[in-house]
Amino acid sequence: MLTKALLLSSAALLVSAANYDVNVGGLDSSTNPVLKFNPEFVNAVVGDTVTFHFQQKNHSVVQTSFNQVCSPLLSEQSQPVFATQFHPVANDQTSDFPTEVYTVTDASKPLWFYCSQKSHCGKGMIFSINCPTTGDNSLDAFRNRALAIGQQEAAASSSAAAWSATMTPDVYAGQTYPPIYHPTVTSTVVFGTSTWTTTYESWENSPPPTPVAENGVTHTVIVGNNNLITYDPPSIVAAPRDTVRFVFQTRNHTITQSSFGNPCRKLEFTNPGEIGFDSGFVPGKPDSSAFYEVKVNDTKPIWAYCRQTGHCGQGMVFAINPDDTSARSFSAFVSLAKTINGTTGGGSGSGTGSGSGSTSGSGSGNAAAHSASSVVGGLVGVAVVGVSAAVALLL
Repeated sequence: MLTKALLLSSAALLVSAANYDVNVGGLDSSTNPVLKFNPEFVNAVVGDTVTFHFQQKNHSVVQTSFNQVCSPLLSEQSQPVFATQFHPVANDQTSDFPTEVYTVTDASKPLWFYCSQKSHCGKGMIFSINCPTTGDNSLDAFRNRALAIGQQEAAASSSAAAWSATMTPDVYAGQTYPPIYHPTVTSTVVFGTSTWTTTYESWENSPPPTPVAENGVTHTVIVGNNNLITYDPPSIVAAPRDTVRFVFQTRNHTITQSSFGNPCRKLEFTNPGEIGFDSGFVPGKPDSSAFYEVKVNDTKPIWAYCRQTGHCGQGMVFAINPDDTSARSFSAFVSLAKTINGTTGGGSGSGTGSGSGSTSGSGSGNAAAHSASSVVGGLVGVAVVGVSAAVALLL
């Protein structure tokens, strides 16, 4: 009887679950793009589904938060909680639109979404599940936040265009790279019940300055995984307050900060006055006891490599927050490392090292790469292959 009752209860739940169809994008009667979700909100319970129908043009659906509108909501593993791929749909396609399904697992609070196509969120292309109709966190308030982002983007685009017109492109290894506009901005960050002001370098497509968790999250990167000359993963997206833990498992490697244009050279060798992190040579330990940590304080791309002889030239490089939609993508960084092979400029950035003993270390890597005179803090003790050292690092 109990089994039958459970089956009937489960069947009742399945029957009661509702589906809501939502059109994403499309064309109006004049064939102009419609940058909207239709409808813009639904009310649902746990178990209900929302089927997104991607109509004309090229759109996506990405979950966000009220305070971080137009930026993906990330899990503690720094992965988007919900993000569809882009679905390009031709203007003459009128049926068989691609679909994606979202299942409601939490109906206790409003859920927020947007289209991540460039500038679409800033033009008000947003969606919500269970949003209030009035108040500070209503759909209209959420839309106004998105439109404010759009105004900021438009102003930044205008400033970037004016700035770029006066700048000379960079040339690395015979390849021309357009200048990147990255102004220093001051922003008010809201996280939970806390609010603070932060100053950082704003790069296009870099993550927002809001941390994922109050004390950040830890990203683990395996150095020399499976005895390979690699960082695994080779690049990550990290927010301010996050920690990147490099775990050295095999061989003898380093994690050393460099720059995009000189992948295989220590940052201070190519950018005088700037201080980068450097683990020193760390013999790997299969029990993961050999590690080095870097604290992320900014959203700017951070570039790094292994100083072991020949490793950088074989593509052993790493990046935090690279913009893979720009010419200065992570794949371009790998290509430059292999092309330059650490030999451009006054000497090689590679080397050798050996040692034994328990290894751990910590440092703070600021993506803004400030000059040495702007370092705030002190010396950080780093134990490297059994030798204590004091290294000046950004705090």
